[in-house]
Amino acid sequence: MAEIISPAERFDLITRRLQEVLGGESIKAILEQGKNPKCYWGSAPTGRPHIGYFVPLTKIADFLRAGVEVTVLFADIHAFLDNLKAPLELVEHRTKYYEYILITVFKSLGIPTNKLRLIRGSSYQLTKEYNLDNYKLCAIVTEHDAKKAGAEVVKQVDNALLSGLLYPGLQALDEQYLGCDFQFGGVDQRKIFVFAEEYLPKLGYAKRAHLMNPMVPGLAGGKMSSSDPNSKIDFLDPPEVVKNKIKKAFCEEGNITENGLLAFAKAVLIPISELRIERAKGNTVADEQEGAVALGEQKPFIGEDAPEGTVFTIHRDPKFGGPSHYRSYDEMEKDFAEKKLHPGDLKVAVRDAINSLLDPIRTAFEGNEEWQKIEKLAYPDPNAKSDKKKKVKVYHPPPPGKGKNVKPADPAAADAGEPEGAPAEPSAS
Repeated sequence: MAEIISPAERFDLITRRLQEVLGGESIKAILEQGKNPKCYWGSAPTGRPHIGYFVPLTKIADFLRAGVEVTVLFADIHAFLDNLKAPLELVEHRTKYYEYILITVFKSLGIPTNKLRLIRGSSYQLTKEYNLDNYKLCAIVTEHDAKKAGAEVVKQVDNALLSGLLYPGLQALDEQYLGCDFQFGGVDQRKIFVFAEEYLPKLGYAKRAHLMNPMVPGLAGGKMSSSDPNSKIDFLDPPEVVKNKIKKAFCEEGNITENGLLAFAKAVLIPISELRIERAKGNTVADEQEGAVALGEQKPFIGEDAPEGTVFTIHRDPKFGGPSHYRSYDEMEKDFAEKKLHPGDLKVAVRDAINSLLDPIRTAFEGNEEWQKIEKLAYPDPNAKSDKKKKVKVYHPPPPGKGKNVKPADPAAADAGEPEGAPAEPSAS
């Protein structure tokens, strides 16, 4: 049976580990009424999704535990509009790829996909009603406000395309058309969220709440980006590639700022470890199905001899001090700042944890031929040689009297009645 918890406890579960909450009182009001809030999280299928996606997908497990009704939007129209990151002919393939990868990641995290509503933007964003609302927005939104709203999300270029100005308005309208009480995303979406809060009421629609995750820096210290292969790890990267990328990652001894490995441990590895520990104790609250059909090993990232309360273990050879068991991220960060935790040991621990997370995803991909075909269609190799066939020459005989082997006509032969240009008889040798 589902565990009964108070509205306040449900709200704490919904908002834990978030960086910012806008309009949280409206969520509290829904919970006080004993109802389940509705949320939507969207992803535009442009570049290849990377392990940074573990951050929002792990948080969705909290939502389901709290009884939130979650919609996952595959924003195919948005993908095309964002400065042609995904040309129209590739959007369909990339959307299918995202569906495969995200559903598999959910399963690997033990999140029951039958409790999620999965929807494509094009299924409703091309309707008469939606487009009429878009035109209404265009009639009241200034160019300045549209550009400002999309500044952190839509690719900024000189002489920007009109499509990028439409992007924030469409994302705002999605809240109404998906029937959500709050939208969930990264803190980089904040300006679009504020835009939605301002403009939806001007169309006569309700103002929604907005929940934001922190952004995880890339391996080099900057933003983790799909367009920069050196800043992130792909879900399908093989173990040796993961090892190489982690080895090259920026991780200066004692430096806890812009440290992508520490940040990933904080935002992904420790929360997943905690989820697994809680699940092992049966603490999944409203989500009784969590972990029932999970892909891969569901062991938390702790040692066999770890004391109670440990959420992450750094394994070390006894001659170097043996394992370190951490009860929180703050303890790990403090040890790293004081140089008690060496970058090499942190890299090994993060590498092994990431590979254990990716193992079931890679296995699922390798066993699915349709997914493999979609991957090639969605992200064709730009360096692949063109498969053009050589043009086959077809011999066409020249018309009578034409051609390079034709000899001048013999007047005597002409007198004998032979046609002009007829070939001479071969001479005897």
